[in-house]
Amino acid sequence: MAQTAQKPMTIDEFLDWQSLQDKNYELVDGIPVLPLKSMTGATQRHDRIVVNFLATLHQQLRRGPCRPSTDDIALVTRGRSIRRPDVTVQCGEADPKGLVAVSPYLVIEVLSPSTMNFDRFRKIDEYKAVRSIQVILLCDTETPCVTVHMRDGDIGWSLLEYSGLEAEIRLPDIGVNLALRDVFEGVHSGDS
Repeated sequence: MAQTAQKPMTIDEFLDWQSLQDKNYELVDGIPVLPLKSMTGATQRHDRIVVNFLATLHQQLRRGPCRPSTDDIALVTRGRSIRRPDVTVQCGEADPKGLVAVSPYLVIEVLSPSTMNFDRFRKIDEYKAVRSIQVILLCDTETPCVTVHMRDGDIGWSLLEYSGLEAEIRLPDIGVNLALRDVFEGVHSGDS
């Protein structure tokens, strides 16, 4: 028997539906889908890098207007689409019971071999369409390397790459300096 096509959901319908699920879904053009990492699971390396980003950002953003959040907080990217970046930094007043990022400034995707191409292309374009997002970080798990997309006013985006444990990503607009030594702590042999 053929499967019936699913009726596209609105953002609100999706959020209501999501609250009844046991896994976090994304919404793509109105259709709920499991993110690739939900299907394959995250590696220890991926998880450690996400935790390191969260710890570093939390420490530097404490008591300020911005705060980091995990992929439990949804990010509305356009029309009927929601993504779940590994880390989002929000810089606006949020409803404590809210499920969606408010004024996202920075998103971080920690790339794994199974999600790398998808995250680098489709998700990047969606993130760039969100006006409040100023910085997008794509972090490689295999080597200490982070690609940074920075909004350059209204003229587009600049692309920078930081590699090696001595590199540091400076984000003065939110008062953050991300040392790759901290981001990759405990991930590669030889680092502490």
